[in-house]
Order: sequence, then structure tokens, then C-alpha cells
Amino acid sequence: MKRLLIFLPYVPYPLMRGTYQRVYHLAEALAGHFDVDLFCLSSEPEDASHLARFQGFCRRVHFEAFEHPPWAPFLTNRLWHPLPVTVRHWWSEPVLAALQEFTAGQDYAVVDFCDLVLWPYVKAVFPQHRARVMDRSRVDWLYQTELMRTLRQGWFSKLKARENLGKIAKLEREVRRELALTVVCGPDDATFLEEQLGSSERVLVLPNGANVGFFNADEWPGQPTSGPTALFCGALDYTPNTDGLAWYFAAIHPLVMARCPEFKVILVGKNPDPKVRAYGALAGVEFVGEVSDVRPFYQKAWLQMVPLRIGGGTRLKIAEGLAMANPVVSTRLGAQGLELDQDEHLLLADTPEEFAGAMLRYVNDPALRHRHAQAGRARILERYTWGSLGSQLAKRLDSLTPPLP
Repeated sequence: MKRLLIFLPYVPYPLMRGTYQRVYHLAEALAGHFDVDLFCLSSEPEDASHLARFQGFCRRVHFEAFEHPPWAPFLTNRLWHPLPVTVRHWWSEPVLAALQEFTAGQDYAVVDFCDLVLWPYVKAVFPQHRARVMDRSRVDWLYQTELMRTLRQGWFSKLKARENLGKIAKLEREVRRELALTVVCGPDDATFLEEQLGSSERVLVLPNGANVGFFNADEWPGQPTSGPTALFCGALDYTPNTDGLAWYFAAIHPLVMARCPEFKVILVGKNPDPKVRAYGALAGVEFVGEVSDVRPFYQKAWLQMVPLRIGGGTRLKIAEGLAMANPVVSTRLGAQGLELDQDEHLLLADTPEEFAGAMLRYVNDPALRHRHAQAGRARILERYTWGSLGSQLAKRLDSLTPPLP
């Protein structure tokens, strides 16, 4: 088999974040088509305990110790530097030396790395490689642009954001020229890049999926709570999630509670910031936080809510929830990238009134909940398993290089 290097900015285990889910399952799937060498930056003390898990499907594995340097001061060590500070924050000379040693003498058909932050390493170690591929958990250019549009920021924060975005734009133009392929999670990522850089056949939209063996509604049949409940499940320190929850509790939750006082929102996720934790004091809210297994919460919730307003990147919770036959109310932006139809597989809503109305529609219509849950699950099983998505990616990567003799 052809050899593939996968280079990651973290050890993607345990699978507690959407980005970890994506890169872990795709790496595992690609190992069925290539001989995989895996090189990860390791910043958590427990990373070493997961080494054997990756050795089970990779040819060679190396976890390189990494610690982020301090953020560069804006005026003295940032403003005049050509790299975006969000990329420089991942640079380490010892990591560069370790990557050079790990890859020395290896003949890789494809070099696959995750996200823009690793491009300076790849450019240094593989300056002439013809099949360099970036798999993006999100397009930071889009993400940071939407943060500026959505969040309230002071003038100095906006100045720093614009300075960083200008440098990201320059770096994006460079990788567009240099890479054989860019893999993105959703059409909004691809559309943004096309609007900024022009169309390209070297961009592949590969949506996220679900581990349908783990998120299995047959093994975890619904056991709904006695009263109506909606689940929000996701990292509770991630800005798109915290922004979505802020919007929900300010504009949508009061509308739902006014018409259904017994309604309850269940908040599940790791690393809650203080504002998210404080929602637990509101009427109609159950704050849970981090759990070892989210399946019991999908099992008992009447529906899942996805009130996202900042796009780009991974959107795994809809696929996972539907794999568990848990009906979904989402913004259109939150569901982008998944071929799910309004009022057939889920309900889509973009204004507070529409969102509250969709949630209450599910509350009041158990037959609709069941119909959408079953149709949504069937669509996930048909198109969005990691095995199927990994095979699609492997076929595209294989096409970048000539066949073996």
C-alpha cells in the first residue's frame, strides 16, 4: 500500500471534541487504504496512555511533547511579524526537529496535515512534495471573520482581529497555490474560500459523520423524560456554542417557557465557562456539564437544539443525535454540509420566533418527532458513516499520486 503521513496538532483522544471525532475516525478509516504514519503534538499528560490505541491501526506513531509559547505582545513582537499570531502560537523549533527526524528517509505518497497552524512545519519539511493535503476542522479565516461580525468587541480587540485576519488572508493565498488538496467540513467553508480566492478543483467538501456503532438507537432506544426536554450537547467553552446559547437564552427560551412552562433545557458538555454554568440558575434549565457518555442524554431528551450563528468547522452533534434517533431543531447555518431536508429529516429556523415555534411543534406532536427521528437516522446511516466518508477521502487522496509499480 501507499504510505501516508498524518500530522495533527493534538492527540485526538479521548473523543470529547468534534474535531477529535473527525480526525480520529478519518485516520482510522484511511489506515484501511494506506500505510499510515502518525505524528501528533502532545500537550496533555494523559496522551501517552492512548498511544497503543493508535498503534493498533498505524504503521508508526509518535507523540511529540508540545507547550504553547506565551502570546506575542502586540506592539513589540506581533505587529511586524509576517505570520498570524494564531499560527505562530503553534510553532516550536523542537517540534520541527522531531518531525524532520520522524520523516527522514520515508517515501510518503501523501502528506496530510490538520489545519493552517501546521502549514509552516509542512512547508519546511516537505518543500517540494506534490501531494500535500490540509484537512480543516474549520477555516479560521471564515471563523475569525464571523467572530468579528457577531461578537461585541472593543476597538483594540477589533484592531488585533483585523491585523491577524490580514495575515491569515495572505497565508491562505499561499496554501491555495501550494497544496494539492484542501478538505473542508461544509459548503459554507468552500463557498467562503471560493469568494475570497476563486474557484478551485483542489477543494473537497467532506462532511462530518457519526460513529453509528457507538451512537446506535437500536442499542439505546428512546426513554423520554416525563416532561418535554431539549438537549444542547457540545464543548461549552467553544465560542460558536457559547454565542449560540447566549442567543437562545436571551431571545428564544423566554418564548418557549411562556407557552410551555414545564419545558426544560439540558446542557451537556466539557469546560463550561462561568456564563454557561450560570444558565443553570434559570427556570427550565438543567445544567449537567461534562459526562463520560452522552448517549443517555440523547436517549432521554425529546429533541436536540442547535442554535448556532457562527459557522464553519465541524458539526457532529446533528449527525450523532440523528444516529440516536433524536429529532433536531437547528439554524440553517448549524446544519450546513449535511444533506438533510427541512420538515423531512429535521426542523430549521433562523429567527427566535421560528426557533421557538419549531421546538414547540416537536413538543406538541410526538408523531412528527418520531417521523423525523427515523427519517434523519436513515439518512445518517445511508450517507454519513465514518467508514463511507473515509473511503471517499481515501479515493481522492489516492488520485493525487501515480499508482504503485
